Amino acid sequence: MKLTQPCGGSTDLGEDGPTGAGGNRLVGSDRVLAVLRELARYPDGVGLEELTRVIGSPKPTVHRALGALRRAGLADQDALGRYGLGDEFLRMAFAHHEARPEHIRVRPVLEALAHRFGETAHYAVLDGHEVVYRAKVDPRTGAVRLTSTIGGRNPAHTTAVGKLLLSGQLGSPEEAEAWIGGSPLERRTPRTPCAAGDLYRELEATRARGYGVDDQETEAGVNCLALPVFLTSPTAPSGAVSVSALAYRTPLATLVDALDEIRALLGRLGEPHR
Repeated sequence: MKLTQPCGGSTDLGEDGPTGAGGNRLVGSDRVLAVLRELARYPDGVGLEELTRVIGSPKPTVHRALGALRRAGLADQDALGRYGLGDEFLRMAFAHHEARPEHIRVRPVLEALAHRFGETAHYAVLDGHEVVYRAKVDPRTGAVRLTSTIGGRNPAHTTAVGKLLLSGQLGSPEEAEAWIGGSPLERRTPRTPCAAGDLYRELEATRARGYGVDDQETEAGVNCLALPVFLTSPTAPSGAVSVSALAYRTPLATLVDALDEIRALLGRLGEPHR
């Protein structure tokens, strides 16, 4: 496994841990955390041999890290010898998530939106070139549901939430070009805006109307409408609430027509105050 550094360097896990940019090596807790992060990719568990191969570190190194994680309750080993995240890790993660002030404040809104539209409601924040889902409520009924997860990520340029939040940050074509940088944007569907000019036109339209849309740009058959939420600042949105819908069941036009109703459900959370 290679751990990419912000400066563009990379790290390879060796006996003494990964070597980072500038020659620094990850040792001790850094190495243990690298193994913990990799374990999270295997909900059904993973064997020591496979984990060693994926990480690219000697077996004794990985085994020692796993031993430290097991002693802390952060990893478990089943009867077949496969390793996975431990119950203590899950307890801490869920307890922290449930106690987050933002989760407590937006949860009633998400529940109301999911109930009203029979679709999935999210609260997400912008993190660089991606959005991160901090809260999610699925409808109580409906045979087909979205596969998004709390903590999951999507490219910002493909999502209603991402474009809404970027529209407040990228005020010129030059800023949009600089945000994209030298790497091409990922094309998720034929509708994804990937060129700088296309993205900036999307951001201009988003600023003008005051809400973001995803018209099957992240995933075919799924559309979304997003509105800003002001939890930590009176003037700058902390994130956005969205209704993500199956297009055949709730077309984007239906969400747009219900914009005033969505704003009413958001209440003061959706209003900047000076």
